[in-house]
Amino acid sequence: MAAQSFDVVVIGSGPGGYVAAIRAAQLGQKVAIIERENLGGICLNWGCIPTKALLRSAEVFHLMHRAKEFGLSVTGANFDLEAVVARSRGVAKQLSGGISHLMKKNKITVFMGVASIPKAGLVSVKTDKGVEELTGKAIILATGARARELPGLEADGDLVWTYRHALQPKRMPKKLLVIGSGAIGIEFASFFNTLGADTTVVEVMDRVLPVEDAEISAFAKKAFLKQGMKILEKTTVKKLDRLAGKVVAHLEDANGTTTAEFDTVISAVGIVGNVEGLGLEALGVKIDRTHVVTDEFCRTGVAGLYAIGDIAGAPWLAHKASHEGVMVAELIAGGHPHPIKPGSIAGCTYCHPQVASVGMTEQKAKDAGFEIKVGRFPFIGNGKAIALGEAEGFIKTVFDAKTGELLGAHMIGAEVTELIQGYVIGRQLETTEEDLMNTVFPHPTLSEMMHESVLDAYGRALHM
Repeated sequence: MAAQSFDVVVIGSGPGGYVAAIRAAQLGQKVAIIERENLGGICLNWGCIPTKALLRSAEVFHLMHRAKEFGLSVTGANFDLEAVVARSRGVAKQLSGGISHLMKKNKITVFMGVASIPKAGLVSVKTDKGVEELTGKAIILATGARARELPGLEADGDLVWTYRHALQPKRMPKKLLVIGSGAIGIEFASFFNTLGADTTVVEVMDRVLPVEDAEISAFAKKAFLKQGMKILEKTTVKKLDRLAGKVVAHLEDANGTTTAEFDTVISAVGIVGNVEGLGLEALGVKIDRTHVVTDEFCRTGVAGLYAIGDIAGAPWLAHKASHEGVMVAELIAGGHPHPIKPGSIAGCTYCHPQVASVGMTEQKAKDAGFEIKVGRFPFIGNGKAIALGEAEGFIKTVFDAKTGELLGAHMIGAEVTELIQGYVIGRQLETTEEDLMNTVFPHPTLSEMMHESVLDAYGRALHM
């Protein structure tokens, strides 16, 4: 059977792949996309979206218990885990169906199957009906990543879970151990802890949420402890003994090894790129620690072959993947897009309280040799936060003392994952402290704290 020819062939339909396909189609290219599992990839089906649906249920449950504070009464507040999970799956299904509609609307040919690249410019797809061959002037790898599994800590779906099992839990954990306190680990710890699981979080680094600013990590830890979580930092899980209905975890810290019993373990110790089985090595693609090595325009060094999103390395964020997809599609169509600056990509963690940041932490700015000015403003000083009953948190800004450039912004508290975008735009437009000070923020809003944090960096805060 003759190969079908396309201008662009995209392998993987997550937020990197499907967005790249849409943008390429908008630019007049003939596009094919290949997906081995669900349109929308991990993010939509097993990651960003369904976890937010679960966390929303936990948030409402938490608020039900606080009803009295708001002059309301709720009796017999309870939850049905099966119904909570069913809502989350429904949300994912609705959005996955939306992607299918977008593919049709943009006349993108969808192949459901497993892809490999036998030679440059040729893609072979194993489908239910057999093998299809596609030629592409350009090929975009958007195969994403999966959970890293450490030896001895592998998931079994019964006692030891990855994020996938945790999204469709067979039972409500009573005593839960979460290994890893990055975004994925902390979000699941937050969810199950809110629903009443006795939750312990183990982190090998010296603090939880280790990529965040040290002050944010310290505040988050305090909040988690107040919610009843146990946090073990500078601790390693050496091994897990799996017994009937329970796991004995061997935990090692500076004082030696101890054991503790749990009925459920969630492993969230990072991710590995899906680079296997594609034939990349034979093509001469460079792979470094399971990630494809690219230049700033996502070019792999093999003519016509690009890699975007999680497979192309950190930061492992859906929004970074989407923007890389657009950039590559424009490049293929002969445009001159700007490369994406990792320092202008925000990170968001949807635990309780929420955490969001962009740019450099205070320590990173100092290490880079900047003379800095730092501002902070607490939620307790903000009228809207008090009215919402969400007075815990703060906003921190880091400026270059010489130029007034906003080097970084870090937040913890209610809705900060929505607020952070203001600073992201500020960095994109290369604003200075003066621009931010002269911006009029609406009242009463949480966003006013962003203004106050800037003012505070220059000794001008008004409400503190």
